[in-house]
Amino acid sequence: MLTAISFPVRLNSLYSIRIPFTWQSALTYPILPPSAVIGMLANALQRYKNNNRPLEYLNRVEDALVWAGSSLVSPVVLKSYTLSAVVKWKDVIGGKFTNALSRQFAFTRGLKILAIFKNSSILDDIIAGLQSSPLTCGDSESPATVDGEIVKSNCIDITERVKDQEITTHFPVPFDKDTKITDGDGALYLMHERCRKTNDQFPLRSYLVPLKKEGQIIEPSFLKLKVQNEKVYEVHKLGYVVAHPLALPEPKPKRRKKANREG
Repeated sequence: MLTAISFPVRLNSLYSIRIPFTWQSALTYPILPPSAVIGMLANALQRYKNNNRPLEYLNRVEDALVWAGSSLVSPVVLKSYTLSAVVKWKDVIGGKFTNALSRQFAFTRGLKILAIFKNSSILDDIIAGLQSSPLTCGDSESPATVDGEIVKSNCIDITERVKDQEITTHFPVPFDKDTKITDGDGALYLMHERCRKTNDQFPLRSYLVPLKKEGQIIEPSFLKLKVQNEKVYEVHKLGYVVAHPLALPEPKPKRRKKANREG
């Protein structure tokens, strides 16, 4: 039996979870991608236990994890600002010490966090860590607070049962050319599914995030899809979660260089 934990978080300020490859003009996700949720859980566990290296706690979380994600529970505003970044601390008089960078920030009242585990042995420690540790969304400049009860729920794999049927979800859906979205609104983002590499691979995956843009305001939405090759989980009282069915690609074997021989 799989076990899920879910909890609401309140964002205590503007937050910026940088989308990869957007540096000089850094853009932000409106929600926490899977990797940011995993980082939040691992960081809370490490702060609570505090008897091992941080990466050891990340390994524990990822080894036990099946799926992680988040969803909007209130409207969000995105806006870009020009920041002055210090690039060096020592220079000659008249030298340039700062550089102007554009960075996008988001603000919303709250998000729903959900994580599904195949091994529940660390869940009590994770929950204790979430309740007692300072939390951040993506980086140390984006503080957040658990804003309600952390709920444990039963979760089952219903992939075969809903094959060729329509389901509705409020969480991001992995998206490719075969995904059959039949209703709802969404925006496409590339996201990391994990924090650590697998088989020396660290790919970005396409996810369709349920949201609807109304001018400068982004509203929570839903996605209805006809299940094809996706893996689907049902979380008690929270509904359906859609996961990518494919494992990370195997690395190509490295070719050995032939040694030069004399004579």
